Amino acid sequence: MAYEIALPPQLANLHPVFHVSQLRKYVFDPSHVLEAEDVQIREDLTMEIPPVALEDSRVEERRGKPVSLVKVICDQRKSDSTWELEEYMRKSHPHLFSW
Repeated sequence: MAYEIALPPQLANLHPVFHVSQLRKYVFDPSHVLEAEDVQIREDLTMEIPPVALEDSRVEERRGKPVSLVKVICDQRKSDSTWELEEYMRKSHPHLFSW
């Protein structure tokens, strides 16, 4: 037995049919109401998360050449960060380099 769930437009890429074993009775709680973020999903099902800030920098050697990297913070709530090429970040997000 399965149920088709009416999903909000932001979740249009999800299949709306769920087996009853995946569902449970919901008890309303006002604290569960969330504000939906405006998320743009690309055709390849990826999305761009704009960087919030730069945390650190370092120089690595790749193929015998020095390469400058910066540690980019994408989500401060989760402390999510990645190391990216400084050259690329300066071109795509110059506002982060005010220091």
